[in-house]
Amino acid sequence: MIHNVHTRRIPDGANLVDRVVELWPADRWPPLVLDRPLGVGADGGHGFVRYRCTAHEPGRRAEFAFGPTTGVAGTHVLEAVPGGLRHTLTGRPRGLMRLWWPLAVRWLHDALIEDLLDNAARAAGHPPVHPARWSTWVRLLRAAARRGARRPA
Repeated sequence: MIHNVHTRRIPDGANLVDRVVELWPADRWPPLVLDRPLGVGADGGHGFVRYRCTAHEPGRRAEFAFGPTTGVAGTHVLEAVPGGLRHTLTGRPRGLMRLWWPLAVRWLHDALIEDLLDNAARAAGHPPVHPARWSTWVRLLRAAARRGARRPA
């Protein structure tokens, strides 16, 4: 079972939930793309991670269920909480994701979400005092992915 939570103290976090696509760190990660504005039924994802918006309370909460090919049965939620924002991923890894989640995906996910929360803090006018830094493991995983992507077919 995966229960992964990231919380950031950001005043006015409620004004940021609906800006998730805009605040997404697409300069560093595969862009978040939805087939329509954020709302129930919006399909999309980033990279190989596919999901659908299953609940949306404007300004308060957006919930997404993972697509069947993602390797996780579950949801992730971005929500305004008193004094900030919280992202919660809850689910069960399936197939190869049972191996990939603890070895690689978890670390990449954590780095991406911290980058997203940094962007949210900046957008709220409260830039992080200590911006997120990628671990050595995340840098190695990203370098390996880049090398693999450049390999000729």
